[in-house]
Amino acid sequence: MPNFSGAVQIAPRNLWSSSTTQEAPLGARFEAEGRTFRYCRAGATALVAGNVIQAPAQITTHQQLTPAAAAAGATQIVAALGATAATANQYAGGWAIIDTTPGEGYMYPISGHAAVLSSGNITLNIDRASGIEVALTTSSRVSLQANPYNGVIQSPVTTLTGAVVGVAVYPIAINGYGWIQTHGPAAVLIAGTPGVGLAVVVPATAAGAVVIDGAATATKVVGSMMVTGVDGKIQAVLLTIN
Repeated sequence: MPNFSGAVQIAPRNLWSSSTTQEAPLGARFEAEGRTFRYCRAGATALVAGNVIQAPAQITTHQQLTPAAAAAGATQIVAALGATAATANQYAGGWAIIDTTPGEGYMYPISGHAAVLSSGNITLNIDRASGIEVALTTSSRVSLQANPYNGVIQSPVTTLTGAVVGVAVYPIAINGYGWIQTHGPAAVLIAGTPGVGLAVVVPATAAGAVVIDGAATATKVVGSMMVTGVDGKIQAVLLTIN
């Protein structure tokens, strides 16, 4: 699986399509019509046009894992998973973050790994020529972060379970590939009646929708209203996700 590359400009075959085959790096960026788009793979539910989209839900049992000792220059990190299995290449294109010394603060790109049962040992192939910069010990801790554009889902009601990554512009099929919008004028599902010019956030009172800032707690601002909002309608929002 190609690694995430947010700075790459990819000329898409069609922004308004869903494909069963990957045609660009996940997270690749494209600009058209004064709008910015990112390439993604949908998760286990098809994406709905106009819905706010988030990264795959975090897996807390894949955080702060205990690694095996590894010398500086090693090209693999072996760590014991918690009570959740990992599918093959679930973290390909993502990162292994060392969050406890020795090695604290380093972030290593993952090129791939095999499927692993819950509480099993995962062997992460590191996609860096120099390998591990600082030797790891069993006192180190490793947290796994998936590529945020791999397996994206609809923004849920009440509580986000991952970072907000964009708005669907086309109904991308389950496990399909396509483009979502991250910046500029966008068609977005509205909850409530936010006033023109006001900031809107997720989560909202409806899955995939935005709501006026201040109407919920632990929110993420995704943009501002370009018109006066109408509850349950798809309307113009000036996105500022990235």
